[in-house]
Amino acid sequence: MKPIRIALAQFDFPAGAVAANADQVLSLAARARDTLQARLILFPELTLSGYLAEDLFLRPSFVATCARELDRVVASLRGIDAVIGHPLAEAGRLYNALSWIRDGRILVQYRKQALPNYTVFDEKRYFSAGDQAAIVELDGVRFAPLICEDIWEPYPTARALQAGAEALLVINASPFDNHNRAQRHAEVRERASGHQLPIAYVNVVAGQDDLVFDGGAFCVNADGAVLGPAPAFEDHLLSVDFDPQTKRFAICDWPAAETSDLARFYKALVRSTRDYIDKNHFPGALLGLSGGVDSALTLAIAVDALGADRVTAVMLPTRYTSALSLAEAAAQAQQLGVHYQVLPISEVFASMQATLAPVFAGRAADVTEENLQARIRGTILMAMSNKFGTMLLATGNKSEMACGYATLYGDMCGGFAPLKDVYKTEVWALCRYRNAISPAIPEAVISRPPSAELRDHQKDEDSLPPYPLLDQILQRYIEQDQSRVDIIAAGFDKATVERVVQMVLRNEYKRRQSAPGPRLSRRAFGRDRRYPITTGWR
Repeated sequence: MKPIRIALAQFDFPAGAVAANADQVLSLAARARDTLQARLILFPELTLSGYLAEDLFLRPSFVATCARELDRVVASLRGIDAVIGHPLAEAGRLYNALSWIRDGRILVQYRKQALPNYTVFDEKRYFSAGDQAAIVELDGVRFAPLICEDIWEPYPTARALQAGAEALLVINASPFDNHNRAQRHAEVRERASGHQLPIAYVNVVAGQDDLVFDGGAFCVNADGAVLGPAPAFEDHLLSVDFDPQTKRFAICDWPAAETSDLARFYKALVRSTRDYIDKNHFPGALLGLSGGVDSALTLAIAVDALGADRVTAVMLPTRYTSALSLAEAAAQAQQLGVHYQVLPISEVFASMQATLAPVFAGRAADVTEENLQARIRGTILMAMSNKFGTMLLATGNKSEMACGYATLYGDMCGGFAPLKDVYKTEVWALCRYRNAISPAIPEAVISRPPSAELRDHQKDEDSLPPYPLLDQILQRYIEQDQSRVDIIAAGFDKATVERVVQMVLRNEYKRRQSAPGPRLSRRAFGRDRRYPITTGWR
């Protein structure tokens, strides 16, 4: 028997772009039919609406538009079967659903059974759960489609088996974090080998607000062998052949995937930054380049995301800015070919101090004057963003955000924060990874002791524990939910742990006002970790 060729559409289907998403469905289906000679094409979860449409799902006009565009797709598709995700309004309920389309008609509609409602997921706010399997026969093989979380729970697969499934086709909108690829493969392998059932898995690829979806399509045969995965964070029309006799998948000319976690991590930062800026129609990006490692990495990410001609870097020095910072910031800007400007702020700082002198009379200089410099920089950068329409990128990292080592309305200014979920130790690792590709970040910037350069001889370690120690404590407290007692029992100094935990608790109000940034870990600030600002819990 001839193999059944199946196309997997690992592409971006932006939230709310319903008509454009339908157009892309038709274009990709035609390409899969005519170029790949595919019999079936799989599209991701909620293809028509986009996955993270949030409360748009509560608007009848939005749901109706999705239904109208689904009708258009059904009427137009010929010569290839298609499985497409969409919202489905039915009897006063809304379902996260898919339709299997063949030659102008819908063969079956399947409703997602397992609705995730943890970490970043909020599906029970919008959708009702289905409770039935769906089976479609194609060239003599009984396929059962599932939707994302369905493969993580045992009962949807069990129902599909009871209905006679010989293979599973799973469409997904599964966001990236720095651990989930291995877990995803393990879960699907367990389903495949446990039930002796081959599985094809396609995932959307996109940056969408503070989530980033990695794609990484793959197949698993009944013996648990993983085929693929496809490269992360890249749009690809992929194909696999399914043998009706052996019930095995074989991939067809897939591009090679990246081999390291750091490579995926860096690609996540680039994709999320590009999609956020482009989808929100900004002509480019702007950032303050301080001569420190965070802004240096952010600049490299911006250039890789947008191209040098769409990126502007601005140095805003005072007398506290070191010669090293001035020289290395200029060198990096020249190396990467971005627009670069130096705007000294000493006179503005002196003027502000003079204005405030009568109010501050009798009080010694302190962190107020340090923050004033950061706020002057933030005001200038936001003025440039206003004038030229470019997106200001905030450059702070997760270690700083956790401890509040950042200035509200100063270095926290910006519309997007690429490093918001990246610990300082990860920043250094990513810099070295990026430089292994091509020179992008000066070695002197990576190796220097971190400093905000807001006073003479300042170092971050004057205010924080050393970053390698700090990040270990933060990861245990934030991502692993360990208590202070647990962390101390693991061998960390009691006073240091108490100090770090208090900084995290005390600075929730700052994080609540920070720019969005891509979620890259299991517990990012925002959707994952929601703590009250005002609380007596200590």
